[in-house]
Amino acid sequence: MSIRALWIISQEKGESGKVRFSRRYPTVESRASRMGRGSYVPVPEDSALLRPLLTDLGLTDPEKPFVEARDGCSRLHRTAALELVLEGRQGAGAALWPVLAISQGGLILACLPLVEAPPVPRPPLPSLASVSQGFSLLAGLQAFLSGSGAGKAEVESRLALLPAALMQACPLGTPLETPQLCQPLPPPTVPLAGPQKQPAWKPGVHRGRALVSVAVSEQVRSMQYGNRARTDLWDVYGTVTCKCDLEGVLPTVTVTLSLPPNGSPLQDILAHPCVSSLDSSLLTASSVDESDGSAFSGPYKFPFSPPLEPFHLCFYTSQVPVPPILGSYQLREEGSQLKITVNLKLHESVRNGFEYCEAHLPFFNRGQLTNTDLRVTSGQLEVAREKSLLVWVLGQKFPKSREVSLGGSVSFSGAGSLGPVDPLCTELTAYIKLYFRIPDVTLSGCSVDQHSVQVYSSVKPRITTSRELISSEYYIWNSTGEAPVSSGPMRL
Repeated sequence: MSIRALWIISQEKGESGKVRFSRRYPTVESRASRMGRGSYVPVPEDSALLRPLLTDLGLTDPEKPFVEARDGCSRLHRTAALELVLEGRQGAGAALWPVLAISQGGLILACLPLVEAPPVPRPPLPSLASVSQGFSLLAGLQAFLSGSGAGKAEVESRLALLPAALMQACPLGTPLETPQLCQPLPPPTVPLAGPQKQPAWKPGVHRGRALVSVAVSEQVRSMQYGNRARTDLWDVYGTVTCKCDLEGVLPTVTVTLSLPPNGSPLQDILAHPCVSSLDSSLLTASSVDESDGSAFSGPYKFPFSPPLEPFHLCFYTSQVPVPPILGSYQLREEGSQLKITVNLKLHESVRNGFEYCEAHLPFFNRGQLTNTDLRVTSGQLEVAREKSLLVWVLGQKFPKSREVSLGGSVSFSGAGSLGPVDPLCTELTAYIKLYFRIPDVTLSGCSVDQHSVQVYSSVKPRITTSRELISSEYYIWNSTGEAPVSSGPMRL
């Protein structure tokens, strides 16, 4: 389980990318050459890798949003493992795979793990431990470089420290401070009394009130078409964030995620490097493979020695049976007006209590809004004429029926006048975008009971837990017009 190469790339908006740091491991590359034989593709120079990587991530050629090799229908994007075809190396076996990449702010972190399996047929990603270790290494480096809201100057100083940090964290291309995911979960042990050595990755200790805070945040995406010819899609991905203010050199905490009997199992779990071990059952569920109904449904235990700053304990996905809000949108042209009909329904399994809930109806390529004749059964309607935007503020609750509707007509000044423009939303191609947050709810049912959080420290802490459901890219398309169809890993 080793890494062949590692790259840190800076990519500011409007500028070309630049490799800020790269590291290759010749001993690992020698192993890759022996195992790959005829299909072996050597690690390219930085300049040869930069453009294919940025192109595959969609960060080049803003005037050319469609690239056949990347966006064509023959290619299905199902994972974050990229396959890069290097310029000048076309032909069989010339693709570099699997290149792992994550980005935050202006930094892109990428690595090429060693695949210790026959290249043909290509092994499934969930079976490759080096891929999990590669993502864990990148997540740890991301926290090291830009954690705790580090500014530009701080990131530069941490980049200068990166070679020394990698000598300890990844000597000779083998990550050491990533979780050993294949080991069974040992029972938690109380740290022995007596002096403990201060680890190099923890420069200080906490002094003050003891507190452990665990927050589960799920985001739901959706593409709803209201058309039998197109299948509605949705997916859920969650983040568990921890903040542990505990005295002592190496306090130990165990956080347990649990699901109700009808909850949706967690998949694609990626844990923080501070997690000491994970049960192998957590690795059996993957959104890449078809579920057979026997996925591990918890409890999910994460023992760890926490860093001083807040951190993401783990990330996960979940395949839920229904989206929280179902909707239909019909838009028709009648003379110089547009007739609008919108219906939204909150699913009965979702708690009817929002922090906020809004539906935005933008109109493009029609000029500015001039007249509106609209009625809503609940909430308030706000009109931004200069933006050609309707904002339907639904408030904090749906009515008892859990259904709301909007209807009426609007007219515009004409496509030749000033107004928002979008090359996609022409003629009757239009959408509604929902924005909402529901506190104390997760769509998968995932939660953390504060009584299940085990802390082994010299002082008993106060423990707080929370959870929330937030919308992200939640679209309802006009059923009477054309609409883009997603082929991503959303739930059918």
